[in-house]
Amino acid sequence: MTTASPRQGVPDKPTLDGLEAKWAPTWDEQGVYVFDRTAPRERVYSIDTPPPTVSGSLHVGHVFSYTQTDALARFHRMRGKAVFYPMGWDDNGLPTERRVQNYFGVRCDPSLPYDPEFTPPASPGKQQVPVSRRNFIELCERLTVEDEKVFESLWRRLGLSVDWNHTYQTIDSRARAISQRAFLANLARGEAYQAEAPTLWDVTFQTAVAQAELEDRERPSAYHHLLFRAEAGPALEIATTRPELLPACVAVVAHPDDERYQKLFGTTVRTPVFGVEVPVVAHRLADPEKGTGAAMICTFGDTTDVVWWRELDLPTRSVIGRDGRFVREAPAALESDAARTAYAQLAGATPHTARERLVELLRADGSLVGDPRPFNHMVKFYEKGDKPLEIVTSRQWYLRNGGRDAELRQKLLRRGHELNWHPEHMRNRYQSWVEGLAGDWLISRQRYFGVPVPVWYQLDADGIPTDELIVPSQDSLPVDPSSDTPPGFTPDQRDVPGGFTGDPDVMDTWATSSLTPQIAGGWGHDDDLFQRVFPMDLRPQAHEIIRTWLFSTVARAELEHDALPWAHAAISGWILDPDRKKMSKSKGNVVTPLDLLDQHGSDAVRYWAVSARPGTDTAFEIGQMKIGRRLAIKILNVSKFVLGLGVGERRAAVTNPLDQALLARLADVVDEATAQLEAYDYARALETIERCFWAFCDDYVELVKTRAYGGGGEEAAASAQATLSTALSTLLRLLAPFVPFATEEAWSWWQQGSVHQAQWPSGTELREQCLKGDPQLLDVAAEAIAAIRKAKSAAQVSMRAEVARLSARGPAPLLASLRQVSGDVQSAGNIGEVDLEVAESELLTYEITM
Repeated sequence: MTTASPRQGVPDKPTLDGLEAKWAPTWDEQGVYVFDRTAPRERVYSIDTPPPTVSGSLHVGHVFSYTQTDALARFHRMRGKAVFYPMGWDDNGLPTERRVQNYFGVRCDPSLPYDPEFTPPASPGKQQVPVSRRNFIELCERLTVEDEKVFESLWRRLGLSVDWNHTYQTIDSRARAISQRAFLANLARGEAYQAEAPTLWDVTFQTAVAQAELEDRERPSAYHHLLFRAEAGPALEIATTRPELLPACVAVVAHPDDERYQKLFGTTVRTPVFGVEVPVVAHRLADPEKGTGAAMICTFGDTTDVVWWRELDLPTRSVIGRDGRFVREAPAALESDAARTAYAQLAGATPHTARERLVELLRADGSLVGDPRPFNHMVKFYEKGDKPLEIVTSRQWYLRNGGRDAELRQKLLRRGHELNWHPEHMRNRYQSWVEGLAGDWLISRQRYFGVPVPVWYQLDADGIPTDELIVPSQDSLPVDPSSDTPPGFTPDQRDVPGGFTGDPDVMDTWATSSLTPQIAGGWGHDDDLFQRVFPMDLRPQAHEIIRTWLFSTVARAELEHDALPWAHAAISGWILDPDRKKMSKSKGNVVTPLDLLDQHGSDAVRYWAVSARPGTDTAFEIGQMKIGRRLAIKILNVSKFVLGLGVGERRAAVTNPLDQALLARLADVVDEATAQLEAYDYARALETIERCFWAFCDDYVELVKTRAYGGGGEEAAASAQATLSTALSTLLRLLAPFVPFATEEAWSWWQQGSVHQAQWPSGTELREQCLKGDPQLLDVAAEAIAAIRKAKSAAQVSMRAEVARLSARGPAPLLASLRQVSGDVQSAGNIGEVDLEVAESELLTYEITM
């Protein structure tokens, strides 16, 4: 592999300005981060990089988490690994559709024919222009390509060490083919299936929604107390928040141990207004403490209704359609003229309007007890939606995920325990999600820009779809059943009796994103690469998508490969605004990173990102970036100073005790930081390294400056210069994963190749160079210098001012240590005499005579 540019000498005035523009293209041109695909699997470190959603602009949260991953990638590369670090673009799904609609002022109408000459409006207005599905998809592809260019430019500016030869889109032909291949394999094994079932439905986007995409939001509501009439005895009072669903009522339920309803179980009551006879049933999910303890079961008001309906084998009376309005035709159970007349007042209405109208009917009927009692409660929303979800009955595709399969659930729980979590406690989120799954994964979506469900249906003599599926061959993937013709048919047989029709749905975006290891690794397209990188080593991601992305990827790998998709999961936290709220584009409180990079520099922004603990929500902190910029500047300045001493690549013997002490301390730091990075704790590693770096700059360099210039003789100077050379090389390599631009710049002044391809330091090698160095000597010397600086500052004299005498009192071992470094202390502090006296104390005390 080609290395970066050779050494270029120390500039007169080192600066951070322009380093990104200088080094980012150099790394690319020289192939510094290119993956060595000849490396055997045991030498590969592969990363399942999150593909950012291409639906607008990146924000500082992206910078935060991706920088943390990059630090780990750089570390493992320097440890001798062939790092497979690809980048994907998640341009599949609803966010892209919404962006395209708003950007071009269009909306998709699948009934329209394709217009090859279509040009979007020059000035999009409020009225969106309808376009065919194919035209709409072309606009999606056109916009995402432009967005991806901007994203890639920012990533390069930030210094991500991605191999840009390995990129993918979650909607490109390779991703579509892999996603469809996996689906067909699931179908063949019986893991993918179709079912007509109650489905969570977003009325705005007109699509089914999976359990993992739900979001609870607090909304105002009210309890309405209704009277259900019995054949004998008093009326049964129930409390409900959705009286408008009364025409969909199929039963009344109470807890089997509730004494109030023991005599009613097994009997029937009549619904108010509509007069439909429904049974009174018992079920464990009924809450005796909620309302009156009795509730109506409607098809369907919420997910509990679905459970009751399924387990109690109740009939279906659907009243809300896919448009979120009451259907025109009344349920068949509403037999009387009065019931149908009442329902006619609800037909076509929204749930809100229907509720108002039905409350008036209840008042007139005398079945409403008192006034509705307001309260707030949690309502389920699609995470990207603005209206509460409804439950409608529809035919959808599902994928088994352990929700109804106890054996598969246990396998997925075991996988969660096999996976190495960073931090460890994030495993609990995964486990809770798997244990709480209520059903299989609904993967079909009624959208347009996505991976098509790759099946067709045989039509019978009347043109009705049969249950006979037609599937494509593996070598024909990807396919689009809405435009492609299945094997054995001709295009003119589409949608005609005896012919075929294509499945109109696309798959949930997570159904493709759950295959990112397979897509990035080339499963089925480049099996040699796939064998080298899968299972991958690392999945970095945010904690809020453990239930979606992480879990779904584990599930797909289990079904397809009987393996974990990666060995480690590094979980990042959120970025919080000054009010400690999560930054998000929807809340309008995000900070775009470009201005930050312009103002502070990439190394400074990266420093802030890698200072955060794994999995911990972190406040957006400009002050931390300023500290990072100070560190980057100091790297350049101390490198210039040290190299100005003429140290070069001096390899003389390290004989001075203080020099040996520094290398011994460095050896400990290397071991400690290496262990921390191997444990994925990049923040602690940075703390460890940075503490040593500042001690080197502020103390050691000042202490040995005179000696390095030859003030103590040739051998002493050679020892200092060799130590400075070794220390600078070591520290630049230790800091390289965190502040790559400044370290590369300083490295280029005196070393061949790139610091990012240099070997990670070895504590063992450092100890061999310093023999039996005692790190405590460095602390003793630093403490003495600190006391001298403090005294000079108090006396308001120059730090170069002469000190007549330094008297030190304390325990003999510490005095012995000070005696070994006293020559450097005297030179650095400009001290005339040093007086050491043993005293009964634990620490050294100093008396300084100016």
